[in-house]
Parts: sequence; C-alpha cells; structure tokens
Amino acid sequence: MGQFESFPLFEQEGHRFVMLGWEEKEEGVAIQTNQYIIFSGDEAVLLDPGGAHVFPRVLANVAEIADIKKIRHIFYSHQDPDVVSGITMWLSMAEKATAHISGLWVRFLPHFGVYDTKRISPIPDKGQTLTLASGKNLIAVPSHFLHSTGCFSLYDVSAKILFSGDIGAAVFPAGKRYMSVNDFNEHVKYMQAFHRRYMACNAACRSWVRQVASLDIECIAPQHGALIQGKENVRKFLAWFEGLRCGTDILEEFYAR
Repeated sequence: MGQFESFPLFEQEGHRFVMLGWEEKEEGVAIQTNQYIIFSGDEAVLLDPGGAHVFPRVLANVAEIADIKKIRHIFYSHQDPDVVSGITMWLSMAEKATAHISGLWVRFLPHFGVYDTKRISPIPDKGQTLTLASGKNLIAVPSHFLHSTGCFSLYDVSAKILFSGDIGAAVFPAGKRYMSVNDFNEHVKYMQAFHRRYMACNAACRSWVRQVASLDIECIAPQHGALIQGKENVRKFLAWFEGLRCGTDILEEFYAR
C-alpha cells in the first residue's frame, strides 16, 4: 500500500490549486475520495474535506503545505457523510473558517454536531460568487439533483479548474486507480455505473452542462476518481454527460420484475 503526496494542479502569482494526497489503504474500507485546497494570497479554501475516516490524513496533508489557521473558507458541495461528516473537527482546527453549503442543508448540520450556525454561510439555490481577499473569484455553480437536491460545483476562475463534486466520479477496481484520464473512452467504464445510479435524470445533467459549457475549463476535478484534464477530455466528458440516461430515466432497471 502506498501514500500519495499533495501536488499542485495550478500555480501562478500567489494563487494555487492543490490536490491533496491519499492513501491506498483507504480504498479498501470506504469509497475513495479526493480533497483539494486553494491558496490565494494569505488565505486558503478547503474543498470537500471529508469525514472522520480521512480526517487525520487530510489534516496531515494540509499541515505539510500550509498553516491551518490560514483556512478561511470550507466549501461543501453537498451533505453526504463522505463530504461533510468531519465538519466539527475542521471548524475546530480552522478557527477562522466559514463553511459554505447549500441553504437546504444548514438545518441538518446539527446531526453532524454543528449547533452554532454563525460560521455557516448558506449558498442560495442559484449559486454565488465568492471573492477572496486576493481579488480572485470562485463561482458556486448549481448542480442540483446531481446527485443531491442541494448541490454545487465550484469553478476557480484563475486556475480554470472546475471542482465538480460527484459529477465525473469514477470507481476503480482494486489496484487500477490512476490520477488523470489518458484515454477518455476507456475511462467511461469506470464512470458509467456510478452516474447511471446516483445522478437523478438526464434533464438535470443537461441543465448543468448548459451552465458550465460557457466556462473556460482546463480541468474537471471530481470528488472521486481521476482528474479530467485538457480541453479535449473536458469536451468529451461534457458531451458524454449531456447524453447520459440515468436515475428516473431508467427507473425500471432498479425494480424486480
């Protein structure tokens, strides 16, 4: 089993987008997750840091490259436990951080141990732009029903990277994981089953594609699986996702006959 170190996906003029490392042993006991952090000027933004299972590793990875006190924002794409169940630990460690999550899920946070909502910033359904102290913009793009009822992707305008949450997720067999997509057509087999079952319907897929197609995207960074890098792979993914039949489109497949 190996441990993979953090590495930057973008770095320019004091603005960095970093993929945090992972340990292979995590994949055998729970669904594999990717975590990311954005540094801009003197502050940091943590993306979907995960739950108790990965907290020690993610904390160690962040501490190796940054002062935890510089984390000012924690972005949660949705409410799943693999995304948000470590929220009390992160708010305790990053004492000056504000957590951003869909307004639909704020009232559910007490079930994760969060009772003081003063440090919670609800994201409105239509999304919003978060302007950092450095002047850089991060755009919360609605991705509702993909798969959560209140769900967002996060686009880093400067890095041209779209953190897509569960959209673009891939589930690899043991020992088959790779970091970045090389052959998109071959990669589809690792995305197909997950997206068909977890995404709500093709109408939701098409709505999201319409929004992100206007963005200048160099990389799609999902919460599970491999990075989709390069404009050609991004284009191929959006075309595939736009035409995907999933969820209620194929409802009859999930019931016994």
